[in-house]
Amino acid sequence: MHATQGRSAGLGIALVSACAFGGSGVAAKPLIEAGLDPLHVVWLRVAGAALVMLPVAWRHRDLLRRKPALLAGFGLLAVAGVQAFYFASISRIPVGVALLIEYLAPALVLGWVRFVQRRPVTRAAALGVVLAAGGLACVVQVWSGLTFDLVGLLLALAAACCQVGYFVLSDQGAGEDGQADPLGVIAFGLLIGALVLTVVARPWGMDWALLGGSADMDGTDVPAWLLLGWIVLIATVLAYVTGVVSVRRLSPQVAGVVACLEAVIATVLAWILLGEHLAAPQIIGGAVVLVGAFIAQSSTPKPPAAGPVAGSPAEGEPEARDAELSSGRTAP
Repeated sequence: MHATQGRSAGLGIALVSACAFGGSGVAAKPLIEAGLDPLHVVWLRVAGAALVMLPVAWRHRDLLRRKPALLAGFGLLAVAGVQAFYFASISRIPVGVALLIEYLAPALVLGWVRFVQRRPVTRAAALGVVLAAGGLACVVQVWSGLTFDLVGLLLALAAACCQVGYFVLSDQGAGEDGQADPLGVIAFGLLIGALVLTVVARPWGMDWALLGGSADMDGTDVPAWLLLGWIVLIATVLAYVTGVVSVRRLSPQVAGVVACLEAVIATVLAWILLGEHLAAPQIIGGAVVLVGAFIAQSSTPKPPAAGPVAGSPAEGEPEARDAELSSGRTAP
């Protein structure tokens, strides 16, 4: 009975996380169109979330001594890299398309395993890669001569590549004693990301007056501070924390299914709130991308000691740490 209740609660929390993450682009795009530079919006998001998570970082301050490389990599790739490239991409292409491209990350992880680590992958994993690539071709409508902004597509792909770095980092130290607490890693990742973005974005040159005005959301004026508050508190802090909690209550496979709803939620919200309509082939292609991403994600390999073939699950191994980290979506 308690197990069933815990599972139901976990599913609910995972859905909250997916909704929270899915709403980041919808809230950020009006701010960018109002005149804020994408890098400034990213800085505001990460710096604001870092301040909120500062007590968590202090509680886990020993991580600075025990896992400095993990924290630095997480802050540079999973926070600064993913957020900056994603927000830059949505300034040029639709929110749903940018997020669907980022969902190529699980497939790219398997490419890393196969061609860099030179480890075999399962047929299911290869099928996931093929499906994701084919679905992406439909999303960007390659038969029309790539009608989307090429720079925007490359920026979204760069965000997916940074996401790959995150997944690779999440494998480091799995199964070792003294594992890094995911909440601590997230908190320090936000702090390090904020420091990096401060140098890159140079927020002292930002037009702060824009935050006191309003932004247009498909014909409706919305206070800029309200959109920023949503991005920081809901789409970042709440999204990360609920993502970690949900995976502690669910299996990685179930959490992965729910996480895939993030792209669906982002696309629907962009359709309703921003008027970004996708054609039927793009919707079908998006569904194929998500199916391929889920297959690839569920086939993500264990560390070498877990088995000889990448993508073959080891029986009885919960992989709690990897799942906790990969659930706290760095992406949007």
